[in-house]
Amino acid sequence: MGERFTSLELGAGVGGQALGLERAGFDPVIVIDDDPHACETLRANRPGWNVLKKDFKEFVGAEYDIATVDLLSGGVPSGPYSIAGKQEGAKDKRDLLVAAVYLAIELQPRAILLETTPSLLSPKFTQVRDEVEAELKHLGYSWEWNVLDAQHFGVPQTRRSCLLVAMRPDDFERFTWPTPTHDAAATVGQALRDSMASKGWRYADAWAAMADRVAPTIVGGSKKHGGADLGPTRTKRQWEELAVNAHALGDDVPDKDFVLDPGLGRHGLPKLTVEQVMRLQGLPDDLIVTGGKTARYKQVAQAFPPPLAEAVGRRIASALIH
Repeated sequence: MGERFTSLELGAGVGGQALGLERAGFDPVIVIDDDPHACETLRANRPGWNVLKKDFKEFVGAEYDIATVDLLSGGVPSGPYSIAGKQEGAKDKRDLLVAAVYLAIELQPRAILLETTPSLLSPKFTQVRDEVEAELKHLGYSWEWNVLDAQHFGVPQTRRSCLLVAMRPDDFERFTWPTPTHDAAATVGQALRDSMASKGWRYADAWAAMADRVAPTIVGGSKKHGGADLGPTRTKRQWEELAVNAHALGDDVPDKDFVLDPGLGRHGLPKLTVEQVMRLQGLPDDLIVTGGKTARYKQVAQAFPPPLAEAVGRRIASALIH
């Protein structure tokens, strides 16, 4: 099984990053999220994990007898770093990234891995990055930002993540970013054809041939906005080009009598189920996601695809092994 390392996971959500890191050799001593549905999901899938429902800005390791960990990891919500839209309350939320790095003052981890939206690297957020980097420098870390796309690691979706990796200089010298494992991931049709056909739908092959690209980025995970659909108008149009009705989520896959008819617009196209969206996120088919349909979808939509987390985690683990 190889050497195992300890980690502390912040903003864990449905557990995509934690599950990928687990495969890479990291066992979390505590997994933190402030959403009750996410905490239920984490406990349902990993009863042995210590899941804490808490705002991680208020977390103090000493209160839980945690002096240090090998890896401090987490996901930071993308909303505060959006290029478009209003920025109400953005400063408070944006502090999450800084708060995550501040935890390193107490825990002194050997490595840090934080994931957020690529928009963070735009000039608009230079001040945020400067604040983070000043703290990392003060703590004696070397670091690098990078943007990786999950589709290059076998996930059937265009999903770009901004990643920050920081380590002690001698460890960081051994770190290299993972190289793509896939030139092209499966198309939506290839990924979901068997699922679409599971109730005898006679149009499954014809549909799969139309769904001939990787999925657009799964969106709709915001706690403030959106319901159980696949996102804003532009995204819905992209889904319709892939023969998917993105205006709502399906309760089940099509039955054998559902007629595929793109001429009817979205009404002649199948909807995706939460389970199918899970597959497009690279989440395990057997993952238990708790809550109602909208709560389940929002957890899944926010996930960091485990295959990408695993790829980066393996490189971090390799750098930590002397």
